[in-house]
Amino acid sequence: MKLPVEFYQEHDTLTLAQRLLGCELVHESPNGVTAGIIVETEAYLTGDPACHAYRRQTVRNAAMFGPAGTLYVYLIYGYYYCLNVVTGPEGVGEAVLIRALEPTEGIDVMAERRNLDPTTKAGLRGLTSGPGKLVIAMGVSREHNFLSLTGPTTVSPVYIRPRILDGFEMVTTTRIGITQGADLPYRFYVKGNRFVSKP
Repeated sequence: MKLPVEFYQEHDTLTLAQRLLGCELVHESPNGVTAGIIVETEAYLTGDPACHAYRRQTVRNAAMFGPAGTLYVYLIYGYYYCLNVVTGPEGVGEAVLIRALEPTEGIDVMAERRNLDPTTKAGLRGLTSGPGKLVIAMGVSREHNFLSLTGPTTVSPVYIRPRILDGFEMVTTTRIGITQGADLPYRFYVKGNRFVSKP
């Protein structure tokens, strides 16, 4: 069952960044279904200098200004893609970056995409313990930019299922890999989960 559009519409960005923890990101790709529990997120808000929408809408960040529940996929360092969930009202430009997953389904497919051995502790953790890693493992690409997380699976094969991990302690801290807005406590993760990315 997909999270309904109301889930994305009825909460502000910071709340959604926290409520997405424990939910399951899914991609029904031609190569097979892959899925993982969201264990780390970062929020990016209007007025936040680290937010891609801070200055204005551009071709690159246009998906951020779409309706809540839209996918925003962008390229960093000229090689890695990052997956974000648009969370603000249409026209505002806010999103939550999915930073890490705990793999739950399609691990062999993920391993092939990442060229890792999932039978080893390091190989399994390395599949999805970072935003660029998880996008490769999940088979997400720029073609998924602008897609709805709540649309028909035939059109939107990437979606999020309701929370399947409960009873965890959440850590609130500062974001990773940015210079502007680096002191804002907009990063959230599941305490003790080994798939959380390392600074």
